[in-house]
Amino acid sequence: MNNVLLQVINLVTCFPLEKTKLFQKTPFLCAVNGVSFDLKKGETLGLVGESGCGKTTTGRSILRLVEPTAGQILFEDEDVSVLTGQDMRAFRRSAQMVFQDPFASLNPKLVVADEPVSALDVSIQAQIINLMVRLQEEFNISYLFISHDLAVVEHISHRVAIMYLGKIVEIAPAENIYAKPAHPYTKALLSAIPVPDPRSRIKGMVLRGDIPNPADPPSGCTFRTRCPIAEDVCSREVAEMREIGPDHLAACHALQPAGAE
Repeated sequence: MNNVLLQVINLVTCFPLEKTKLFQKTPFLCAVNGVSFDLKKGETLGLVGESGCGKTTTGRSILRLVEPTAGQILFEDEDVSVLTGQDMRAFRRSAQMVFQDPFASLNPKLVVADEPVSALDVSIQAQIINLMVRLQEEFNISYLFISHDLAVVEHISHRVAIMYLGKIVEIAPAENIYAKPAHPYTKALLSAIPVPDPRSRIKGMVLRGDIPNPADPPSGCTFRTRCPIAEDVCSREVAEMREIGPDHLAACHALQPAGAE
């Protein structure tokens, strides 16, 4: 029995920008650039990253609230990207995007929750998270939980995907992300989470500089301009996702694939 509800394969979503010169080709900003993941039935995948990383556009593209430029979106093995009319309406009854009220949808199979507890009191956040978990256990709902807050994501997610400049740079079971982060960007995000005892904080990475312009990303690894361990190869070659452990993938030239000596 296939337990996968949603498969996203090399999803790309680009937006045209204004021309700055006469006779110039229309420039594009690719907010989502080659994103791939799957989501199992009854699973929560946390999608995390800084503002502008493309996580909201990813969620909207999956539901075709914005039209993807390329890639495949398979919902129960059906290609969502080619649905029209009645078929599209049926899909949207099963897969819905919610913001501050995660329970406004009527018995969906997939909920794309975009910052559903953002700006709420901590006690209210906990109540909503607990309710989402109970509903998931009762109705086997799958959540794509989009947030910038890794502390919140930890309490609801089975797996976590980290996004940077339109790409997923690490994806793994939640316990691996929080206990054994691999990508330097993930380490930097985790080291910024407030903890009661600073001595227990994960030794992280200190980022340098600002996020590059997504309309003009750096060559090679897009994270290299802020990465404290960047090497020459990082400017020449894109870091592809590789398996570095069981169900643990990351895109970094400094990481050894699983089984490598």
